[in-house]
Amino acid sequence: MTRICVFGAGAIGSHLATRAALGGADVAVVARGPHLEAMRERGITLHAHDGVRTVRVQAAATAAEIGPVDAVLVTTKVPALPAAARAIAPLLGPDTPVAFVTNGIPWWYFLRHGGGRDGERIPLLDPGAEIEHGIGIHRTLGGVVYSASAVIEPGVVKSEHADIRLFLGEPDGFISDRARLIAGPIEAGGMPCPVVSDIRHRVWGKLIGNLTSGPLCILSRSDMMTTLSDPAVYAAAIRIAEEGAALALAYGHDLATSAEARMKRSAMIAHKPSILQDLGLGRAMEIDALFTVPLDLGRQAGVPMPTFELAARLATQAARAAGCYAPPG
Repeated sequence: MTRICVFGAGAIGSHLATRAALGGADVAVVARGPHLEAMRERGITLHAHDGVRTVRVQAAATAAEIGPVDAVLVTTKVPALPAAARAIAPLLGPDTPVAFVTNGIPWWYFLRHGGGRDGERIPLLDPGAEIEHGIGIHRTLGGVVYSASAVIEPGVVKSEHADIRLFLGEPDGFISDRARLIAGPIEAGGMPCPVVSDIRHRVWGKLIGNLTSGPLCILSRSDMMTTLSDPAVYAAAIRIAEEGAALALAYGHDLATSAEARMKRSAMIAHKPSILQDLGLGRAMEIDALFTVPLDLGRQAGVPMPTFELAARLATQAARAAGCYAPPG
């Protein structure tokens, strides 16, 4: 039986842990606060399109309580990754892979890239290369998840629609057995989990949604459906999606789906993006991975992003005013 630890089991992590447990894995989670205590006492209850299920997992406050596992899924928010890299050492055996299931541009984006910028670091996302040194690119898998989820009470997670999936991939594009090791029980537990050779393409595909819904929903303080119901905001979202697609193309990824089609889909979803949830809860927000670094990449590639930049700058100000973001330095 595959032993998997989900490190940072909030809404997304708890959903993935539940799917893995339903699929037959021996699952442990590292979490904190009332959510941790509830999982210790009652397990995780998932409300999803395919029913309500409760699973028992080993719930711990530290990795040391769990010990070495076959695979780790890191589902903390990006600002917490350096601390996570320091904390997960007890989970790592000689060959334990670590899949980073995160939003935005990942810290490892140019590592094992194979292109002209192969080996470049993004210091804003991995200050002092702490994640790279603590975990190692040799252990790293990329993960991109679609699961509009929220913790509705301690130990209870709600997934808001049926369009769920987790993409896993090696940074060098190799289809590996270790990625399949993680994907197998998650698939068996009811969440499609393709192992792909183009994980960066999947990063860009999800990022377009983050670029539009993230800053606009922060400014409106409302869910995607409500925010995009205003025609002027909807038109701005289309422009942002077009700017994001141009940026992805500049880095070699043609996303094909039109901005209009993307926004029609988003406008039907009454979900608050996770970055807005973080603002409401006073938690650290993923400003750099979702806003700052994409803008930096746009400048480097000569891709103008005026509509996104305006929305992102205003959203960043809101995050700073709420004490949920402090720029580095």
